[in-house]
Amino acid sequence: MSLLSNRDFNKIKRKVGERSLTTVCEEARCPNIHECWGEHRTATFMILGDTCTRRCRFCAVKTGMPGDVDLAEPGRVARTIAEMGASHAVITMVNRDDLDDGGAAVMAATVRKVHELVPECSVEVLSSDLMGDKKSLEIMMDSQPEIMSHNLETVRRLTPGVRSRSDYDRSLGFLRMVKEIDPRKLTKSSLMLGLGEEKQEVLKTMDDLRAVGVEIINLGQYLQPGRTNLPVLRYWEPEEFDELKSAALDRGFLHCESGPMVRSSYHAGEQYQLIRQRLLRDRS
Repeated sequence: MSLLSNRDFNKIKRKVGERSLTTVCEEARCPNIHECWGEHRTATFMILGDTCTRRCRFCAVKTGMPGDVDLAEPGRVARTIAEMGASHAVITMVNRDDLDDGGAAVMAATVRKVHELVPECSVEVLSSDLMGDKKSLEIMMDSQPEIMSHNLETVRRLTPGVRSRSDYDRSLGFLRMVKEIDPRKLTKSSLMLGLGEEKQEVLKTMDDLRAVGVEIINLGQYLQPGRTNLPVLRYWEPEEFDELKSAALDRGFLHCESGPMVRSSYHAGEQYQLIRQRLLRDRS
């Protein structure tokens, strides 16, 4: 990493700390943090605290009863994004099953604040499943994020042992509801590989995502973040990720980011610009 990139990384890290913000980049121990912060000046902000009400076995985010909702958080996130000079922002959340709307109102306020302070910045929401509640999803989508994302994380067979209090069909239903509310809204999902899934199961999951209209998929290698998390059962080869990318594009996905180090928000800004340009060409 260059000296300039290192300076940008340290600048973002300092701002995040000063404003008591949480990033999934740090919480999930993402291996791409220096590239994203230092070279692309992008970060995935995690709102609604740093404590999740679920205990997914792949995740390093701490679990417990979250604190009170911080109504000033949307403004702090937006100001940081503005100072970063970001053209695309990814905002995710811990699961807040303790809240009636699952945190949808705070997410919506954050998206609106980013659009207000940085009108040229597109926003990608990486949402929890909101327990499948359509009213909560409508609250979130009313803020008009450019991309609605929700991760399936793994194949149907492995979901019960990987994702806490989550359901494969509820996640697909969430993504389907996005299209029912706004058919033109771009949707995205991501999968981790290496938890014991078979290739045919991955391909079937792709089919399930296309069936509910998802246009963007990310595929990456699962890495065990801590001793208490699930172990890696298999390391997929780079050539296999390339094959899966071809399979995804053959199925009609507009974009597929596929590789060992790929994570949910990897190259998210570049993804959005490429898809936006393609859609503009197709509609002209």
